[in-house]
Amino acid sequence: MDSGQIESLEGELEQVIFHNEENNYTVARLRTPDRLEPVVVVGPMAVAPGETVFAKGLWVNDKKFGRQFKVLEYRSIVPATVYAIERYLASGLVKGIGPTFAKRMVATFGLETLEVIEKDPIRLRDVSGIGPKRIEKIRLAWEAQREIKSVMLFLQGHGISSTYAARIYKHYGHQAVPLIRENPYRLAHDITGIGFIKADQIARNLGVSGASPFRARAGLEYVLQREAESGHVFVPADELVRRAAALLEIEPPTLSKVLENLLKAGKVRAEGPDPNGSTAIYLPHFYVAESSIPSRLRALIHTEAHRGRVDPSTAIAWIQGKLRLELAEAQKRAVSQALAGKGIIITGGPGTGKTTIVRAIAALFQAASAKILLAAPTGRAAKRLSEATELPAQTIHRLLSYSPQSGFQRNRDHPLDADVLIVDEMSMVDIFLFHHLLEAVPDHTALILVGDAHQLPSVGPGQVLADLIASRCLPTVELTQIFRQAEQSLIVQNAHRILQGDFPELRNFGETSEDFFFIEEEAPDRVVDRIRLLASETLPRRFGLDPFHDIQVISPMNRGPTGSAHLNAILQSALNPRGAEVERGGRLFRQGDKVMQLTNNYEKGTFNGDIGRILRIDFEDQELAVAFDQGEISYEFGELDELALAYAISVHKSQGSEYPAVLLPILPQHYMLLQRTLLYTAVTRAKRLLIIIGSKKAVGMALRNHKTAQRHSLLANRLVSAFREPQG
Repeated sequence: MDSGQIESLEGELEQVIFHNEENNYTVARLRTPDRLEPVVVVGPMAVAPGETVFAKGLWVNDKKFGRQFKVLEYRSIVPATVYAIERYLASGLVKGIGPTFAKRMVATFGLETLEVIEKDPIRLRDVSGIGPKRIEKIRLAWEAQREIKSVMLFLQGHGISSTYAARIYKHYGHQAVPLIRENPYRLAHDITGIGFIKADQIARNLGVSGASPFRARAGLEYVLQREAESGHVFVPADELVRRAAALLEIEPPTLSKVLENLLKAGKVRAEGPDPNGSTAIYLPHFYVAESSIPSRLRALIHTEAHRGRVDPSTAIAWIQGKLRLELAEAQKRAVSQALAGKGIIITGGPGTGKTTIVRAIAALFQAASAKILLAAPTGRAAKRLSEATELPAQTIHRLLSYSPQSGFQRNRDHPLDADVLIVDEMSMVDIFLFHHLLEAVPDHTALILVGDAHQLPSVGPGQVLADLIASRCLPTVELTQIFRQAEQSLIVQNAHRILQGDFPELRNFGETSEDFFFIEEEAPDRVVDRIRLLASETLPRRFGLDPFHDIQVISPMNRGPTGSAHLNAILQSALNPRGAEVERGGRLFRQGDKVMQLTNNYEKGTFNGDIGRILRIDFEDQELAVAFDQGEISYEFGELDELALAYAISVHKSQGSEYPAVLLPILPQHYMLLQRTLLYTAVTRAKRLLIIIGSKKAVGMALRNHKTAQRHSLLANRLVSAFREPQG
């Protein structure tokens, strides 16, 4: 219980035990002059080891952790002892100073160290190993840190973390505080990671009225963005106003007027009303994407190809001899359509020969001296496509030469140079990316789109592959025959059973030599323990699988005891318990950890879903190096929110990838996400071994839920209309 009496403490911060970047909640040990043992302090703080802290708060008795000091307010004081200064500088607070140089600097300047850095940094040349370049790096870092600190002091009462404070300072510079005071909602637009909710919290604390026009506009745009993150390309106007009214507690008529102003200003776009009286409201870039795709696709399909004509029957006979196999009828039909037309969709599940047909089509076009380009949404998918065809393949973003500063460099004015473009894993391509891809494809180019229509739709807005198939604007060949070699795989057999809604054949682990097993466990803690043992001991010992490269845990959820976040912490402790480590945003990274890139970073050349391993952690330069398939990539400590541990990942993050062995926890507690498409997608990620750990009841729940969430999209309608119009 709280003691109820506010007291004060002053001491040196000895250790930060836990820090949550989302809300600045910190658990730390504070050594005070009058106590033999350090005090555990908890509360919202942005602090580093070695700082002297003056705090006011309450003593509480936590049932689990015992007596703690709950901080209500605090301020940092310049470290007052040589030891404290060394710890303060060694904490990685200032780029260019790590434990080694902190020790040398304090040995040289003692209690004057911070004053030397602040007022006379040129004297740092007296420290062994510090030259002009490092002095300049330290000076700039110290200056930036001082400015960031002032921004942090302004923001710390508003629940904004030190990581975001650094980004805010980097974006706005010295004008950060006045700009935020003027319109705190600009943060939701300008700063990655700060959405409307956090900006609204700051605004309220700054005294901005709940009826502010800034707030109403930002709230409407936030609802549109949130719905886009759920896959919707647009939101019906009445639904948009209703959702925003509930969020903002502003009357719908007022919001309708604000929406009209946004439309007039071009901040949002509208389509309709439709026969039901509903008007579709878009964010501008999604409107442009959806409305321009049909005309671009129509121009491609109706323009004569540059390449010469190839007789399909002759080509099929030649490729069968070259590949030493007999193509199925559907595969022959796909080859004929690809050779004769300007566009085709090839879809099918595992074991139905999609890879074979892509290899065959690529080989035929290569033999005809056609210029071929191959692409996929992710690096891993592109690598698989390249291995299948023995031709270069790249991500769509790299194909289009995307850069954050200039956008997509390949476009109508600078098109791709290709006679044929083959795109794999089309189910992952969202409407925005498909729009930019079509903009860069010359009219004479043949377009071959390949994917599994039964997988989860793209993470981004739209359902491009499904809409293309539904519109029938392109010939579509669905491969359904499972080939002999694939028939021997229980993974393939069960994937198709799941697709049909039939219960998969579940074999007990260890009883057979199959590749698909089930381990019955009802309790979440037992599921977690089983996964830990399988990943760290059983599978490496029994099958010779490498726990980092060969085994992937895939969970339906991110949160909860069997979610990817908790499983990552457990597996990190089991597989990589020791080593140099850095903590950011509540995430602990160790040298040797398996990590995943969470966003597309075009400057670094890393993309959402890329998996690598941490090679080293440099505390002096505050950098972390990760080995990805494409090479070694460096991250500043302030960029570590782009990474997450990847021992366990979500099903959505696994799209486009295959793994030798997959461990899949599935329990009734996952009910909100249990659906047939999700289970099918997870199962089809495994190449050699799949083990489900959980309950048969949960598997049944997923199979029965075949209601894929409908996404707001007018692409199929637009395509049908465009292809009905007579060619001008």
